[in-house]
Amino acid sequence: MYKMIVCDLDETLMNDDGSLSDGNSAAIQAASAKGVYFVPNSGRSYTSFQNDLAKMRLKDQPNQYSISYNGGLIVENKGNRPMIVNAMPYAVAEKVFAAGIANPNAATHVYTQDVLYIYNQTPDDSAYLRNRGVSFEAVDDTDFSRFKDMNVMKIIMALPTMAERKQMRADVEANVDPSQLAVTYSSDRYVEFNPAGIDKGSAAVQLGKSLNIQPSEIIAVGDNNNDLPMLEVAGLPVSVANGIDKVKQTAKYVTTADNNHDALAEIINKFIL
Repeated sequence: MYKMIVCDLDETLMNDDGSLSDGNSAAIQAASAKGVYFVPNSGRSYTSFQNDLAKMRLKDQPNQYSISYNGGLIVENKGNRPMIVNAMPYAVAEKVFAAGIANPNAATHVYTQDVLYIYNQTPDDSAYLRNRGVSFEAVDDTDFSRFKDMNVMKIIMALPTMAERKQMRADVEANVDPSQLAVTYSSDRYVEFNPAGIDKGSAAVQLGKSLNIQPSEIIAVGDNNNDLPMLEVAGLPVSVANGIDKVKQTAKYVTTADNNHDALAEIINKFIL
């Protein structure tokens, strides 16, 4: 029996326009009524999907949980209480940021525990974020010391092509020991840097352990590269129909529906209800 679903948001649970469908919302509520935890497991901040949690009837609820920043932060939904914080060492974050700002084509995002800061905003990236309810503050200078007393959860760069994202990874790893980083790609636009050992999978296992849930009792649902770590540790790894090839190859089940047609409801109806 599966006791927890960990699920990516963008291009998995959410429609392309950033909305949560009525069908997926109803299925989540039905799973919750059966005692199955539904846990958003997103690269985004927990602050960006509060309205969606409200539609799921999970907002501000005790004993319900969310994972943000590719595993950087686990919160209890009641009061958004931090349970586990997996922040990036400051010295590492500073070097990653330096590589990002050196590229004039990159929008460099610094995710602190509660606020997203962006250096060198681009219109396309800003529109993508706003469409998903993601608020941010613009950074106009390169003084990284402003983050000295904050938890930096991850740093990501928006770049238009995969070749540029891979080059950014190489640029970062030229100055940072790759063993200190967990690197993923997401949404066909980002290269993402977390601390080594921190990813959506490690956080799912951490949360499961705290709830007495084994990895074999977890369903993980995703579509993209940064979802692979949670698919690789879950008892039932699932790809939505629009997932990339690597995610589909890792999955034990691929939905018939894509993210725009209630793929999560298909999963819950098949494996939970």
